[in-house]
Amino acid sequence: MASSTASSSSSSVLAGKVAFVTGGSRGIGAAIVRRLARDGAAVAFSYAASAAPADELVRSIQSEGGRALALKIDSADAAALTAGIDEAARTFGRIDILVNNAGVFLGGTLDEFSLEDFDKTLAINVRAVFVAAKAASRHMGEGGRIINIGSTNAVRMPWPGGSAYAMSKSALVGLVQGLSRDLGPRGITVNNVQPGPVNTDMNPVDGPNAASMHGLMALARHGHPDEIAAMVGYLASPEAGFVTGASLNIDGGFAA
Repeated sequence: MASSTASSSSSSVLAGKVAFVTGGSRGIGAAIVRRLARDGAAVAFSYAASAAPADELVRSIQSEGGRALALKIDSADAAALTAGIDEAARTFGRIDILVNNAGVFLGGTLDEFSLEDFDKTLAINVRAVFVAAKAASRHMGEGGRIINIGSTNAVRMPWPGGSAYAMSKSALVGLVQGLSRDLGPRGITVNNVQPGPVNTDMNPVDGPNAASMHGLMALARHGHPDEIAAMVGYLASPEAGFVTGASLNIDGGFAA
């Protein structure tokens, strides 16, 4: 699924780079895929279920002269995730940028939250991030980027029912600090982006919880997926070469 020329309207900041984005077919993930493609990268991305939005995103990128590849992968399946990253590297020649965006939110208070949901939360939100970083880093050279989409809930969970989710996103803080030490000698940076409320199908700006969220924020509004993608674009760019081991909130002051 490729077109070899870049769109004349695209940025060249990532020209010649290859990115892999997990959970890239919709919402924040799709915005990240589009941003990296506009900046000149060839982008492979995974999706978990429906092929239709993934195929449409590939067509959209190709129509603008970009290169894209969609792969159906269950991020909880370590072997499938590793194989998908290896396939992307074979298709495009290497991996320069990994964005770990795939995630789940399974809510419930301690007395009602099942061990099955706890294990699924860890498998997708934490274990898959480690698996993907391990797989992608084998295809990376100097200047590689690993960027995780965490959550502002890593530092603030103001409602009941979110303990397992908050724990999973907090785990990424320690993971990137450690991985930044592991991969720093190779010139690879590792960072978290921690969004607050963002207008997606899962958390719409007109949803029933929007007002209560806005009441906790310095900027009383939802973010836009493109705003999250912009921070990812910065971290993926040469300008962010000295940023590593960081967890960066982009949350409208939710955690302020």
